[in-house]
Amino acid sequence: MSSEQRKICDETLAGPRSSLPAPLKAWLFRPELARRGQSLGAYARYGTSLPTELSELAILVTARYWMSEYEWHAHKREALHAGITPDIIDAIETDATPRFADAKSACVFALVNELYVSRSLSAESYERGIAELGQDGMIDLVAIAGYYSFVAMTLNVFDIGVPDGVARPFAELRKTNGGP
Repeated sequence: MSSEQRKICDETLAGPRSSLPAPLKAWLFRPELARRGQSLGAYARYGTSLPTELSELAILVTARYWMSEYEWHAHKREALHAGITPDIIDAIETDATPRFADAKSACVFALVNELYVSRSLSAESYERGIAELGQDGMIDLVAIAGYYSFVAMTLNVFDIGVPDGVARPFAELRKTNGGP
């Protein structure tokens, strides 16, 4: 590792993270990208206005959309820890619509899905998001979806998959959709 790469790793570990994020393996080849990416990631993961369970829900929807196996593997654990129930996680993994007990979670799920399918939000969905999450929450939700899409693409393109011995959650789907 170069001194610049080592410095970025040290900066990353000095923040809220206990380990280096997986996409850093690719980003470190471009140190300034690594510095900025991990900084945005620290905000998206630890600094938004959304409660952890809503952030993790948005991340799982993103991981499923991109079929990012490492992202799914890492954030499934985080989602469970944040209180998202296994039945909701299983539904997302199989591309089913979960049954949510609260309006905010249902809203986040619907908004992130609509964003990926439509590449925007309808006026009605936007207003629902503002009503449920507030303006800060809506901005942060879009930031989370955008950042974790960047992460998912990095993990997929540079084949940073699940650790050895861990089942690949989207292996069959990726085969049918032309992935590795």
